[in-house]
This record gives sequence, structure tokens and C-alpha cells, in this order.
Amino acid sequence: METKKLLYILVAASSLATGLTSCHGSKIQSDASGTFEATEVIVSSEANGKILSFAAEEGSTLEAGQVIGTIDSTQLYLKKKQLLASVQAVQSRRPEISKQIASLQQQIATQKTEKHRFENLVKAGAANQKQLDDINSGLAVLEKQLVAQQSSLSTSDRGMIEDAAAFRAQIDQLNDQLAKCRVVNPLSGTVLTKYVESNEVTAQGKPLYKIADTGNMKLRAYVTNGQLSEIKLGQVVKVYIDKGDNDTKEYSGKIEWISDKAEFTPKTIQTKDERANLVYAVKIAVKNDGLIKIGMYGEVKFN
Repeated sequence: METKKLLYILVAASSLATGLTSCHGSKIQSDASGTFEATEVIVSSEANGKILSFAAEEGSTLEAGQVIGTIDSTQLYLKKKQLLASVQAVQSRRPEISKQIASLQQQIATQKTEKHRFENLVKAGAANQKQLDDINSGLAVLEKQLVAQQSSLSTSDRGMIEDAAAFRAQIDQLNDQLAKCRVVNPLSGTVLTKYVESNEVTAQGKPLYKIADTGNMKLRAYVTNGQLSEIKLGQVVKVYIDKGDNDTKEYSGKIEWISDKAEFTPKTIQTKDERANLVYAVKIAVKNDGLIKIGMYGEVKFN
């Protein structure tokens, strides 16, 4: 009797364990499935020259704005020094207008004093009108000379100012090129592929490395025509990934894009209705905790 009771307890425990395992390993009844992708950016060189340093390594995590490399800028720096010297030379040749017209201004002031003196003499009958007319004529000549000299000096000065401005514009251009000799990472993420090494010679537009924002993943899934009425932009959904051992991990996702064109079902994707030939692609944004990888399979439940 005791033996039968013990056997009954063992069988019951075994059935309970089997039931729990079956429940734990049950598949999620998803509404759609797809693969994860991330925003990938190929960072290219913006300068020509030898790569002096390059710190990007495949699998490494970089921050936005981080300087990860430098390109030789010696020739650009020497060109900038030459232009700075040209600006200084132009500045030194600019006329000092006030000093160069000071002599004429003094002559005009003297002539005006003389004119005033002769006007009084003419009134007193001590001088004739001819002498006063000669003074007025000389004064008019001096004033015209002053105007002409001021115009000439101003034109010359303006031309030199424009020459200096042209040199400064070239310096600004060189400063921009010098800044581009520093390789600045554009976004936070993980380096996927590295295309160059230090001491190699690069050129403008040549790819240096590929980086992806793996912190914010996107599940590209496919839905049937009948499911379109169940979803909308901004809708919060549940996303699942396979953790192994018949286990899944759940994430919260948000629908951020729905295709407006139907396409044939990709061979690697199973929809809820496998008989559907035409499906619509959707993108679901998911915050990654490090477990989601690019290309990993994922499932989504809308309700």
C-alpha cells in the first residue's frame, strides 16, 4: 500500500513538471515577425593626406562628437601661414589718409587766413581786388587738390581692404579644411566595419569606418492587408526575441513607419497568414539593452 502511494506521488510530480516545462516553452502567438536593423552610417574622410592616428576598432563603442583620428595637415598649415603674412603685408601698405592730406589742409587753412586779411585790406583801400582774386583762385585750387587726393587715397585704401578680405576668406577656408583633418564621430554607436589603418593615405570621400546606433534598434516586420486596420503610427506594441532554451524576452516597441506599398512576402519572413502573398512592411522602434543584435529575428504582438 505504501509503495503504491509513493508511486502515485512521483507520477503526479512528474506530470506537474512536464506541464510547467510545456507552459514555459510555449511559443508566443505573434501577429508579425521580422528582423532587427539599425541606423548605419559610413563615415568618410573629408581631407586628403596620411592618417596619423585612427582609434576606431570593430566592436568598439564611440560617442557622438568624439575625435577618433587625425589626418596630416602640414601643407594646409603652411598655406595658412603664407596667407596670414599676405594680410600683414597688405595692412602695412594701407595709406594713412589723415597724415597724407595734413599738408594740404594746412595750406588751405593758411590761404583762408590770408584771404580774410586781404578782404579787410581791400575794404580799407590798402590792397586791390586783383590780389584778393588771386588768393581766392589759389584757395580753390588747393581745395580741389584736397578732394582729389582724398578720393585717390580712399580708392587705394578700399582696394587694399578688399585684398585683405579676400585673403581672410581663404584663411577661413583653410581653417575649415584644417578642422576636417580631425575625424569626428557623428553619432553614438558601435563600429561595425573598419576600412583603413593608421599610416595609410586617404582621400576626400574615402570610407573610413561604418558605425550603427545599436542603442536604438528597429524591427522591420511585415503585416497582411487585414492587419493594417489594427495598427497605427505611434502605437505601443510588444516585441519578443528568442533567448534560447525555449525562452523569450519581451520589449516595449513603438510603430514609427508603415509602408504605403505592398510587396511580396520575403522568403525569410512568416506572416500570421502564410497564404498571403502581399504584405506591408512596418518599422518598430525598440530600445536595446545590449541583447538585440543586427539581423536577429524578432516577433511582435500588436494587442
